[in-house]
Amino acid sequence: MGQVMRCTATASQKPCGYEAPELKAANHRLDGALWPRGNARGTSEQPVVLLEVQMQPMAEFKHRLWAQTARFAQLHPLVQHLEVVVVVPHLRLRLGPAELPLQLEAFLASVHWLSLKELGQQPGLDPLLSLLTLPVLSKPEIRGATDRILKPRPDLVEAVLSILGERFPHLTREEIMALINLPTDHLRHTRLAQDWMAEGEARGEARGEAKLALRQLNLVCGPLNEATTASIKALPLDQLEALTEALLHFSGPADLAAWFVKHGS
Repeated sequence: MGQVMRCTATASQKPCGYEAPELKAANHRLDGALWPRGNARGTSEQPVVLLEVQMQPMAEFKHRLWAQTARFAQLHPLVQHLEVVVVVPHLRLRLGPAELPLQLEAFLASVHWLSLKELGQQPGLDPLLSLLTLPVLSKPEIRGATDRILKPRPDLVEAVLSILGERFPHLTREEIMALINLPTDHLRHTRLAQDWMAEGEARGEARGEAKLALRQLNLVCGPLNEATTASIKALPLDQLEALTEALLHFSGPADLAAWFVKHGS
């Protein structure tokens, strides 16, 4: 510091090794700040907690966390006991460069890193906390995790199915049931499962109605081309039912074409 203070370059000397660029204000926001009830300062047993959730890689995250924590301390000078908690999917998440300033390293050493991956492997974890781990567990781990959730809390089955439905949108309801080894009888009592089953039943009825309509149309109109067949199979159940009734009065392909024009297909 003394060396910096002694650096008083004149116009004839080389410039000092420091400069003072203009700093633009940055908008730093924390995901959450938790105060103990009735205590604005915090205590060693119940500190004020700054909570940050980061689920994706971010090269500048650690610097940003440092800056926003300092900003929080500036805005709340009465806080005496402060803890920073960062929730991440796993501890391998890349959140900054390998080499960091010593001051930043010291700050990060005091941060509590909560890994959802490791959290899900803890025995006796509360089922509600276990729900948080479902989006980050590997596929083979999900069955065991859902067992640990649903055995003590079968009422959470709808929450489990909703989370897994969001995570695996490409899976059918049967595939998700098989993934978590959940009996169909158990699912019948959940609203989500009832919706799934109703949707499956509707699709099954639509397929049956389409087969019936195609069989009768081939008799009335002659063999249908692939495009017409595909259009009929794509119709929703209510339109297929309407077509099945209407074709009783068809006399040829022109009537089918007119029906499609009337129904906007």
